[in-house]
Formats: sequence, C-alpha cells, structure tokens
Amino acid sequence: MSGGNGRGAWVVLGIDPGTAVTGYGVVGRTADAPFSLLECGVVRTSARKPLPVRIREIFHTVQDVIERFDPDVVSVEDVFQGKNVRSALTLGHARGAILLAAALRDVEIAEYSPREIKKAVVGTGSATKDQVAFMVQKQLRLRTAPAPSDAADGVAAALCHCLSGQVLR
Repeated sequence: MSGGNGRGAWVVLGIDPGTAVTGYGVVGRTADAPFSLLECGVVRTSARKPLPVRIREIFHTVQDVIERFDPDVVSVEDVFQGKNVRSALTLGHARGAILLAAALRDVEIAEYSPREIKKAVVGTGSATKDQVAFMVQKQLRLRTAPAPSDAADGVAAALCHCLSGQVLR
C-alpha cells in the first residue's frame, strides 16, 4: 500500500496549534523503511500583532509546508478543554486556520486529544513535555530531541497518527 502522494511513501504532517507558537513535524515512511523525520519547526507570532494577522501567518506557514511535502494526512492536536475559556477560543482560531489550509488542498485531517498523542508516543496520557520529546527522539532515532518543545509536540502529533496503524497497514 502506498501513500496517496504518488511517491510510494506516506507523509504525515503533525501540528501542535497555538496562537503564540505553533509546532509542526513532518514524518515520512516507505513500505520497507522505518518512520523518519523530514522536517520540524515552529511558527512564532508576535503578541503585539492583532489576532487576524497572527492567524494569517499560521495559515500561510502551514499552507507552505503542505505545498512542499504534499502530506497524505494532517494530524492536529485537538483543543484542550481547560479552565480558561478565552484561551480555548483563541486556540480554536489557530486550529481553524490549520484545518482550512489542509481542507483547501483536500488533505485528510486526523484529530487527536493531547492525552491520545502522549499515550501513543510515550505510553501514558499524562506524560510531560520532556518525556514526549525524549520518546520522539528515540522512536525516530534522532541524535537530539526536536526543539523547541512545540516542534517536538508537532512531531508527536504526526507520530501518533503513524502509530495508530493507519499508515502502511
């Protein structure tokens, strides 16, 4: 089974959304090779800029990554249901920009809760950011963990989908 990108490989773009920092990671796999990290990074926006400008920056960066890697799936961390409703609403704007960027390219979208991602990558849904980064490093055989932690969380979102059994079944 090959990926839908026509290259005989699966590519998953994982995203940890945020309006200040959005982390992303691109993980690839072919039928005869283990998962590998193709790229990871962050989108940093300035708190001094209006929210619509920050959302546009996130949208354009995600759109660029989708264009460069042609992923089969965009795996996005779902909104954390915390006590701060305003933070959840603001995060929802960032997620909306990410989902729109994927939808405009007709890329499949998979959504996972923070606990699901941690459980898939670390083995426990209550893992710390350091534990997630360490396991991402180990599972992808990297010399160092992706940094900053938001990038590692984006890679973890991609790995969660890869480990869900939906890639190269």
